Amino acid sequence: MAQFRYTAKGMDGKVIRGKAEAASESGLQQLLKEQGLYLIEAKDIQAARGGVKLSPRLLSSFCKELSALLSAGISIVRALEIVAGEEGLTAGFERVLRALVSDLKKGVGLSDAMEAQNCFPELMLGMVRSGEGNGNIDEVMERLALHYEREDRLHRQVQSAMVYPMVLLVMSVAVVILIVTFILPQFEELFAGMESLPGVTVFLMAASDFLVEQWYVLLLLLCIAGIMIRVTLRIYSVRRMIDYIKVHMPVAGRLNKVIYTARFARTLSSLYSGGMPIVQALQTAGATVGNLYVSGQFDKVSSQVRSGVPLSAALEDVDGFLHKLSSTILVGEESGRLDTMLDAIAASMEEEAETATKKLVTMLEPILICVMALVVGFIIIAVMLPIYESYGTIEGAA
Repeated sequence: MAQFRYTAKGMDGKVIRGKAEAASESGLQQLLKEQGLYLIEAKDIQAARGGVKLSPRLLSSFCKELSALLSAGISIVRALEIVAGEEGLTAGFERVLRALVSDLKKGVGLSDAMEAQNCFPELMLGMVRSGEGNGNIDEVMERLALHYEREDRLHRQVQSAMVYPMVLLVMSVAVVILIVTFILPQFEELFAGMESLPGVTVFLMAASDFLVEQWYVLLLLLCIAGIMIRVTLRIYSVRRMIDYIKVHMPVAGRLNKVIYTARFARTLSSLYSGGMPIVQALQTAGATVGNLYVSGQFDKVSSQVRSGVPLSAALEDVDGFLHKLSSTILVGEESGRLDTMLDAIAASMEEEAETATKKLVTMLEPILICVMALVVGFIIIAVMLPIYESYGTIEGAA
């Protein structure tokens, strides 16, 4: 399945932009036709990406600098030239900025020029396109800078919380490999003189011999398994099933729901505050959740909102969000302060995500220690059992 960025037109003549997965461009055309849309243009994102990946921290810094320059009255072309000339930029990002400047000088709009680079996120493209229509690109860039700064902070909080469990896991694997490959072979001569060995000991010694003498076979098998997993994860149905499990698994499922809710609320708030129509904002925000199972439900949500269903009611049945989201949006709809309430729930969910992450890590630490203790305990039992049995045999003979 390839991922396409498309431009389509509805029966009412309205132009709609978005992303979708299909086997081919003709498959995408058929998919959109079933939704009452007619394909105008489609681009294969993976084929045209060019290997440039923009992190939230880089996007935040870029938007912040661009906003400051535009607020000072500098033209967009000159502002991009100044940013592109700064030190410390990666070669790929500098190349992207130079391409933007070149397209703008040819009369291409900023959003179209950014879309042609196939590296800017859908959220940024949608907000810039909205800002071009309203003439407030500087304000849009300021909102985007704040959005990506918060996203980067949440991402770094999750990463930093997972450092200790990962170090503990790596150390556990290293200790087991050390015992099996260096310590167990020392007992081989002792075990060779025994008439019979317990099954666990035979299995453990065979594993030790395999790791010592044929480690390259294990390395090859791991590489093949890694390639097969990567290929399998590219299958849309498999990725969707995994994403479904992410929001329904015990303990971690709740954390994922909190993160997805915070990300969606923050994105929708940024788009809605930037002046984007609510239906288009929903489609863009849904695509940036980061979960195929949750994003796949937004065709129904957009259709309901387009037909007049309140946003809070349409989002209430989305499986993957906390119900707190719909109740908060309902308050925003009744008070006429939807953007403010979206900001409030996004901030609340980000704090809850940080707390939930710390709790999850606190639970992971004893689990990993127990797993390590069980593995080491199994090895000790497998080594000591034949020795204990041999002592019992000697005592019986005496």
